[in-house]
Amino acid sequence: QLQASGGGLVQAGGSLRLSCAASGRTFSSYAMGWFRQAPGKERELVAAISWGGSRTYYADSVKGRFTISRDNAKNMVYLQMNSLKPEDTAVYYCAAASGVWLGMDTTFGSWGQGTQVTVSS
Repeated sequence: QLQASGGGLVQAGGSLRLSCAASGRTFSSYAMGWFRQAPGKERELVAAISWGGSRTYYADSVKGRFTISRDNAKNMVYLQMNSLKPEDTAVYYCAAASGVWLGMDTTFGSWGQGTQVTVSS
């Protein structure tokens, strides 16, 4: 089970930190990812992190602004979002991989409920 939190309303240029609490599985064995879906758009992978945290992937649209991290001891994964833009407005979901780490091609099979992020201009 995955539980995302930390969304909210922020002005452009601001920051938010999303958190995802995982339970019910061996969290540290799985790559984790953050996806987002804006109204009328397809869900997209924003960032992903390997099971040990040594490898990460970022979509070009967030590279240099977002940072994904994890704390396996706490079964938590985070997404630090800085320099937010109105186009970052979306529902953000955390997900657990169902297969091996393949960067942007990693397959994700478990999803949490989303948390809304709204960035005003």
